[in-house]
Amino acid sequence: QDAEVVRTRDPQRLAQCDVVVDVGGEYDPERHRYDHHQRSFAESMRSLRPDKPWSTKLSSAGLVYCHFGSQILAALLGQPEDGPVVTALYDKLYENFVEEIDAIDNGIAQAEGEPRYALTTTLSARVGHLNPRWNDPDQDTEVG
Repeated sequence: QDAEVVRTRDPQRLAQCDVVVDVGGEYDPERHRYDHHQRSFAESMRSLRPDKPWSTKLSSAGLVYCHFGSQILAALLGQPEDGPVVTALYDKLYENFVEEIDAIDNGIAQAEGEPRYALTTTLSARVGHLNPRWNDPDQDTEVG
């Protein structure tokens, strides 16, 4: 609730953080490090939670959802974390929202061969438009 959000890739600053997401090159939930950018990373919802059917490689968003989604939903809904309402909502949110983020972030195509329809926008595309273009001389991500 009182967390300070720091955007950096500086290893010295990252070492001081309580939680690190999508940077740092390590996945270590005991130390709250949730990055998927290492060649050896191949975790999916199924590999981390064998009771779940999804095999899409997790992004950092999926890692955070995997580890904290049920807890957050339970707190928001005032329901038990292992209850049927939280379980059903957790599964539906992953299947219909977070899995898309995981797949797009990891470059997994929506279909084999020719797509059946055009996607004109995605959540990932909208977030991407907030970042500087690759050839922009000012790469400061904090400039609005």
